[in-house]
Amino acid sequence: MFQSNLFQGKVALVTGGGSGIGYAIAKQLLQLGATVVISSRKEDRLKSAVEKLAEFGKVRYAILDIRETEQIEQLALNIKENEGKLDILVNNAGGQFPSPAEDISFKGWNAVINNNLNGTFYVTQTMAKHFFIPGKNGTIVNIIANMFRGFPGMAHTGAARAGVENLTKTLAVEWSRYGININAVAPGIIKSTGLEQYPPEFLQGVEASIPAKKLGTTEEVGWLTVFLC
Repeated sequence: MFQSNLFQGKVALVTGGGSGIGYAIAKQLLQLGATVVISSRKEDRLKSAVEKLAEFGKVRYAILDIRETEQIEQLALNIKENEGKLDILVNNAGGQFPSPAEDISFKGWNAVINNNLNGTFYVTQTMAKHFFIPGKNGTIVNIIANMFRGFPGMAHTGAARAGVENLTKTLAVEWSRYGININAVAPGIIKSTGLEQYPPEFLQGVEASIPAKKLGTTEEVGWLTVFLC
């Protein structure tokens, strides 16, 4: 589908790249010649991912909590020191849990909003100020969710992802003068490790409700993300 050297000489950061959709995106970028840095909070998962991804190209990991601005700043400096530049940012990190809206605690609400919305902005702004704006070039892809008809059972992440959708549109206009290309991908229900945290009854019968009668795959999300990169 793509030329094998499409991203030769490019450096990419994929947050949440240790598993699921992020792992698939990192793998495809590596296969197309990019140097890739993957990040997440869990070092064990990152180590395992890097061991598998190393056969496809130059990859390393960095522990990062996207809610912590000091950690993000340190990662930007680390990339500057080790790779010298950043060309592509894929904001894939996030997290949520299923719950009726009336049962979501204030703490739970704030945790999901801070992770999925605030964290995405923190990483985006920091990397843009260090790399994309000074270099007047760069590509950002935000992985959100199909929440365009609302998100019953997950009001917190629906609200957060809708915020990222609007942020994507806003920054695409504001930062176009810097040559920065910004898009978002909104997957539906994807067959990945991310589903493991949900109770079986939450997904019962879901495939039958999908017109294609199947869940999406991480590879499919990866292909679209790579295209937008």
